[in-house]
Amino acid sequence: MEKEKDKIILEWYEKFGDAIFKYILIMIQDYQQAEDLTNETFFKAFLRLDTFKGQASEKTWLYRIAHNLTVDMIRKKKPLLLIKEAFLLKKDDCPLPEEILQMKEQSLNLYHALSSLKKSYREVIILRKLKEFSIEETAEILGWSESKVKSTLFRAIRSLEKELKKEGELNGKVI
Repeated sequence: MEKEKDKIILEWYEKFGDAIFKYILIMIQDYQQAEDLTNETFFKAFLRLDTFKGQASEKTWLYRIAHNLTVDMIRKKKPLLLIKEAFLLKKDDCPLPEEILQMKEQSLNLYHALSSLKKSYREVIILRKLKEFSIEETAEILGWSESKVKSTLFRAIRSLEKELKKEGELNGKVI
């Protein structure tokens, strides 16, 4: 049984480990801590594999574990640091120097706008828009209803748009 659990967790780690690490890194902006929390996510999954009933996908289940561990760590250690370049769009592989400067300025403005949003808004924007989880998966990860995900995302995007307009960064829609 232990070898079978090892095999399952190893397969999941190979399949989802990088994505979960990046998700955690975006949430906390600390590379070493993100590595530690990623490892802790899979260790916890290993310990609790017998509780996984397949009602959600393994990906959603692992993200839920990662989310809970990350939120717990944030509560214990420090306030949530925000995405610096989450919505940065890359035009090509070799942008011009002035384009790089402009992207950095836009990124900084976005960072400030996101940092002013409340935690639930940041979380739903990260999961739905950055990590591209479905409404159902986002609800599962956050422990919310699907209608709460929809309404919170709607409010979060409107709030982000308002913040970006304050900073003079928004000409059209954000997302």
